[in-house]
Amino acid sequence: MAALTARHDGARPAPSAGRVARPCEPDDVIRCLDALYRARRITLAHARVLRVWGDRQTAPSPNFAAERAEAALWRVALERLEWPLRVRGIVA
Repeated sequence: MAALTARHDGARPAPSAGRVARPCEPDDVIRCLDALYRARRITLAHARVLRVWGDRQTAPSPNFAAERAEAALWRVALERLEWPLRVRGIVA
C-alpha cells in the first residue's frame, strides 16, 4: 500500500543503481486481487478492509470488538490471496 500511495502522490522510481530488488510490483498484487474478485472468491468488503488497513500498515486485531469483523475479513482475504501469490513466486 505504501508503494501505491507514493505512486499516487507522484513519486517516481529512483535510478536502478543501488536499488534493492522487490519481489513484485504493487500492480501484481492488485491483479491477483482483481482475479479473485472476478472469480467471486473475495468481495468488495474484503478489498475495502485490505485497502483501509493496508493504508494504516497494520492488520485489524480480533482482540478489539470494533475490529473483530474486519479482522475476519482480512484473514479470509489473505488466505485466498496466498495461493495466487505463491504461484507467481511473490511469496515463499
